[in-house]
Amino acid sequence: MTVAAAHSPVAGMERKDHIDGFGLVSLLVFTLILAFNQVVIKVVNDGFQPVFFAGLRSAGAMVCIALFLWARGKKLVFTRETIPAGILIGMVFSAEFLFLFIALDLTTVARTSVIFYSMPLWLALGAHLILPGERMTRQKSLGLALAFAGVTWAILDRDGASGGQASLVGDLFALLAAIAWAGIALCARGTKLITVPPETQLFWQLTISALVLVGASFFFGPMMRDVQPIHLWGMAFQIVVVASGAYLFWLWILTIYPASSVASFSFLTPIFGVFMGWALLGEEVSTGILGALVLVAVGIALINRPPRRQPETSAQTGR
Repeated sequence: MTVAAAHSPVAGMERKDHIDGFGLVSLLVFTLILAFNQVVIKVVNDGFQPVFFAGLRSAGAMVCIALFLWARGKKLVFTRETIPAGILIGMVFSAEFLFLFIALDLTTVARTSVIFYSMPLWLALGAHLILPGERMTRQKSLGLALAFAGVTWAILDRDGASGGQASLVGDLFALLAAIAWAGIALCARGTKLITVPPETQLFWQLTISALVLVGASFFFGPMMRDVQPIHLWGMAFQIVVVASGAYLFWLWILTIYPASSVASFSFLTPIFGVFMGWALLGEEVSTGILGALVLVAVGIALINRPPRRQPETSAQTGR
């Protein structure tokens, strides 16, 4: 999820300053869905060409979000000054899912999860360079170094790439998808889109990507492969549960719990992704991939961990 957090509280749920039991269970389920999402994409790629599949997902999710907003009586906010930023974020969103869906067609879920969910690394680096007030701390620098080492290890480790399960091109596409994902967050926070509701940001992303990805799919071979009922169910899961429901849940949970606490759960997603690739698809998981996973997970945890408050001294307090 890569748009700005919602700011108004949700009716019936008061704002909390920590993760309670409900938040813990909800975020664990959410991270499991994101991890399972990788497995679903890989399976559905057997029935649909990946780029066409990504375009259909965006188009379907666009309709779902529009219906949800209509049912809730909410309106999208489009202004002339946000149009260029809206087109930009839609193009970056298109690149993210073009790279991700092709990556999962070429390489394993385990490898993709380790590399793709390194996104906080690239976001922290980009924010340091672009956004004011987002300078690197020692803690974030250490996390960035560990996550970068993990991604490098995952790409260079070819022990788990036997049997045609993985490819270097697929790994590199997963890396490009992670960088594009970070780019979306930077667009949302560093352009005029910061002035519009997150639902409008998402609608820009889905609308532009539906057009771009379906159009681009003509250059990637036949749009249908061997479509079976499981692929149609997977497509529906992607549209309704992941691209629509999971995003709306993310907006909702951010109105209740601190963003930094919610973000800290992101280190679990690559862990669950590697496990599901092994458990559900029988993927080989090498020692190198497990080592890379540990480095990436620890790095993400450090990047997302809020800095400790320094105790006030007499000079700071005037006493």
